[in-house]
Amino acid sequence: MQVKDSVIIITGGGQGLGRSMAEYLAGKGARLALVDLNQERLDEAVAACKSAGGDARSYICNVANEEQVESMVSQVAEDFGAINGLINNAGILRDGLLVKAKDGQIQKMSLAQWQSVIDVNLTGVFLGTREVAAKMIELGNKGLIINISSISRAGNIGQSNYSAAKAGVAAMTVVWGKELARHGIRVAGIAPGFIETEMTAGMKPEALEKMTSGIPLKRMGKPEEIAHSAAYLFENDYYTGRILELDGGIRL
Repeated sequence: MQVKDSVIIITGGGQGLGRSMAEYLAGKGARLALVDLNQERLDEAVAACKSAGGDARSYICNVANEEQVESMVSQVAEDFGAINGLINNAGILRDGLLVKAKDGQIQKMSLAQWQSVIDVNLTGVFLGTREVAAKMIELGNKGLIINISSISRAGNIGQSNYSAAKAGVAAMTVVWGKELARHGIRVAGIAPGFIETEMTAGMKPEALEKMTSGIPLKRMGKPEEIAHSAAYLFENDYYTGRILELDGGIRL
């Protein structure tokens, strides 16, 4: 499919990887529906996308809330007249060990810590894909849904919740690739490794060096490299049901 004039929803589109993908796709002429919880960030992202050459609108939506997701998808379809793609990018971190014992004290990962990540990173992807796929079928639109997984899907210490969610996202990508192909909808995943973001920018130099030393390419990935890969997936009509690993060759 061509990116130009395609209507693409990006969750978590107001910042980080979501905004990078939005700006890159806008540069190729995409029409973007940016979804986030921060209106100020969304306004900045919309302006950046328009400057890059694309059309963009903003939508406030909690991806873990069924009613809000249903309403958002319906509104996007009404505003743009079509939906050709979705990038399930919204995600949160609530890292911590399952149990931590120190000085005779035992700390446990709380259920709230676990559930909040599952709600956004796994259930949010389910809700977004379900609603967008249903609306695309209803409208007779074909296209692509991209799910952002992670290298942590292999199991990363201190990330029981996040690893479980991202492994689930990868598994659902395979399932949906099989189920939705009959409707002309492809489903693909991207599993980024360690990427330069606002969060890593604030890390101490020694911590960054330790992180990058295990990466064969000896550097973190750049957001635009993830964005470039998202565009590739949209443009390659034979890619579905698989996860594209972008991690510089590192294995956890």
